[in-house]
Amino acid sequence: MKALLCAFAAVALTGPAVRAQPAPADPFQWLEEIGSARAMAWVGVQNTRTAGRLETDPRYQTFHAEARAIFTAQDRIATPQFRAGGIDNLWQDAARVHGVWRHTSEASYRTATPVWETILDLDALSKAEVKSWFWKGADCLRPARTLCLVALSNGGGDAVELREFDTVKKQFIDGGFRFAEGKQSGEWIDHDTLAMARSWTPSEVTTSGYPLAVKTVGRGAEPREVFRGLPTDVSSAPTVLYGASGHADAVMIRRAVTFFESEYSLLSGAGPVRIPLPLKAQFETYVDGQAVFSLKTAWKTFAAGAVIAYDLSELKRDPAAARPQLVFQPGPREAVQEVASTKDRLAIILLADVKGVVDVYDHKAGVWLGRRLALPAEANINLVSADDDTNRLFVSTEGFLDPNALWLADADGGRIARVKTLPARFDGGKDIVEQHWATSTDGMKIPYFLVRPKAMKADGSTPTILYGYGGFEVAKPPVYLPEMGRIWLQRGGAYVIANIRGGGEFGPAWHDAVLRDKRQLAFDDFAAVARDLFSRKVTSPRRLGIYGRSNGGILVSVSMTQHPELWNAVVIESPLIDMLRYNHLSAGASWVAEYGDPDVPADRAFIEKYSAYQNLKAGVKYPEPYITTNTRDDRVHPGHPRKFAARLEAMGLPYLYYEQTFGGHANDADPELNARRWARHYVYLAQKLMD
Repeated sequence: MKALLCAFAAVALTGPAVRAQPAPADPFQWLEEIGSARAMAWVGVQNTRTAGRLETDPRYQTFHAEARAIFTAQDRIATPQFRAGGIDNLWQDAARVHGVWRHTSEASYRTATPVWETILDLDALSKAEVKSWFWKGADCLRPARTLCLVALSNGGGDAVELREFDTVKKQFIDGGFRFAEGKQSGEWIDHDTLAMARSWTPSEVTTSGYPLAVKTVGRGAEPREVFRGLPTDVSSAPTVLYGASGHADAVMIRRAVTFFESEYSLLSGAGPVRIPLPLKAQFETYVDGQAVFSLKTAWKTFAAGAVIAYDLSELKRDPAAARPQLVFQPGPREAVQEVASTKDRLAIILLADVKGVVDVYDHKAGVWLGRRLALPAEANINLVSADDDTNRLFVSTEGFLDPNALWLADADGGRIARVKTLPARFDGGKDIVEQHWATSTDGMKIPYFLVRPKAMKADGSTPTILYGYGGFEVAKPPVYLPEMGRIWLQRGGAYVIANIRGGGEFGPAWHDAVLRDKRQLAFDDFAAVARDLFSRKVTSPRRLGIYGRSNGGILVSVSMTQHPELWNAVVIESPLIDMLRYNHLSAGASWVAEYGDPDVPADRAFIEKYSAYQNLKAGVKYPEPYITTNTRDDRVHPGHPRKFAARLEAMGLPYLYYEQTFGGHANDADPELNARRWARHYVYLAQKLMD
C-alpha cells in the first residue's frame, strides 16, 4: 500500500538549536481539544449558523442534487486495479456510501455492463461492527494475490486497522494477522511473514506521530525488530522487493529523516546496509532486478529530477561498488510525476509544460530503451494500475473540458486501446481553455490555466474561482472536475488553476524555490496570477474568489490577510493556518522541512511574518471567508481552522465556519456528505461572486 504524499511527512533535525521563547497565551487553544464537549459544542453552534446561511439559499438544493447525481452516478468509470488475473474495484454510490470491494474478469470489465462479484461489503461490515469503515487499500500476497492485508479506516482518517482477508472465501481469517488502529503499513514477505511498521507501544512513534521501528511478524511468533529510526525522524517503513516469480528478492527500509530526505537500506543477515544515494532521493519501483529511484537533487553525474536504477544483485554483493545507471533525465520544462512497473517494463509519467505524456522502458543488456505511448496530447495523464503479471497498464486521460477516458496500454509493443469514457457531465462546448503566464515579484513567469466562457465579455465581470496549492512538489495539471463544470461553468463562471512555485510542475527546482524562508514567493506568485487576470479583464476583485485546501489553506488564508483587496470570496478547507504552532498539532512536525521550525528563533522570524492566524489586524476590511474542515482529519489538525474562525469572531469580523464530523483529511469519504460539502462551497461562492 503506497501512502499518499502528505500522509508521510518529515521533520527537520534541528540538533542543539536554540528554541524560541513561548508565545503569549492563545485564548483559543482550547479548540485544539478535538473531541472535547466544549469544543464540539462550539462546532455545533458554528455549523447551525453556517447551515442556516448556506443551506437555506434557494440554490442549495439544486447544487446538492447536481453534485449528488455526479458522485453517485451509475455510469461512472469503475476504477480498475489488476489482481489475481482479473480486475478489482471499490464502488460507492447512494445505496453503498461506505463501498463494496468487488472483482470481475478483464473481459467482463471491458464490456458496458461488467458482472461483478462482491468480495467485501463495507456498509454491511460497518453495520455489523457498529463502525464507520472506509476503504484504504489492500496489499495482497504474490503470486496468487488471493490472501490480502486489508486496511480499513473508521471515519476516513489516515489511521487504519489492518486485517488478513481471504478473497476466495470472502472472509477475514480467524486467528489471522490483525493490527489495531494506527498509522501503520505492512507488506508480505511470504505466506507466514510480514514486514510491519507501526507503534508497537504508545511511545514508539516519531515526533510526527508515525512509526519509529520496523519489525518482521511471523504467525504465532513474537515480532522481531529489524530497524529503528530516531524519534526526530518522520517515519520508518518497509518495502518488499518482489522478483518475477512473485517471491521476495529483498526487504528495503526507508528511514524518512525529513519530508524530503531519506535513507534507504537493504536488510541483510548482518542488519540494514545503506544504499549509496543522496538524502534527496525517492524509491519508485523494482523491476527486472533493478531498484529504481528518482533524484530530487543533483548527484554524481545526474541532474536533479533524474530517474536512475541500481542492479539489486550488485547492491547485495557490495553496495559501495554498485554503479547506478541513468534511466531518464527530464528537460528544463519537464517533470517526472510517477514511476511504475509491470512484469518487466518501466513506465514514467511526465509533465511537459504541465501536460502529460507516458514513456515505457525495456531493460535490455544493461541499457534502458524507451518509447512514448501514443496517448492524446494536451491532456493530463494518470497511471491507474500496472499489472505485475503482464506488461499491461491502465492509464487515464482528462482535461478541463474533456471527461476522463480510460486506456489499456501494452508496454511490450506500445499498443493502446480506449476502454471506457466518462459521459460528459456538463456542456464543455461553451467554454475554452487557455494557458497564460503571469510575472511574479522577482520576475519569474508563472503559468496558469484559465477555463472561461467562449462568450466572455472582457470587462472584468466574470465570476472566477482561482485555485492554488504550491507545496510539497505536488503538480496541479488540467483536471476534469464535473461538479465544478456543472455547477459553476454552466452558470457563466470561470475557473483558474495557478501553477505557482512550490508545486512539481517543473521538477524539484520549482518546488525548492519557495522552501522555508522563501515561502513568500509562493504567495506573491498567486497574487501575480490574480493581477494578470485583472489586466486581461477576465475578472475583477469584486468577482474573484480563491480556494485552497490543506497546504493550499495556508496559501489562501495568507492571501486573505496580505491582499484583502484582491478577492471577494475565500474558501479555506482542511487548512494549516496557525504556522507558529503547526509543528505541535497532529502530523505537523513532519512538515518542518517545508516551512521551517517555529520553535527556532531564526525560523520563527520569517514564519510569523506571514502566518495568517497572527496577522489578522483590527480595522482592516477582509472578505468574509468560508472556513471548513473535518473532525476526523488526523493529518491537518482541525484546531487550525477552528481557532482562525474564533479569532475572526472575537475581532467582530465576518466569517462562516462548517465542520463535517467524519471523512478524514480528503473530506470526501462519503459521497452523500461530499455532495453537501460542494453544494455549500458553491452556494457561498455564488453569493459572493455571482449575486
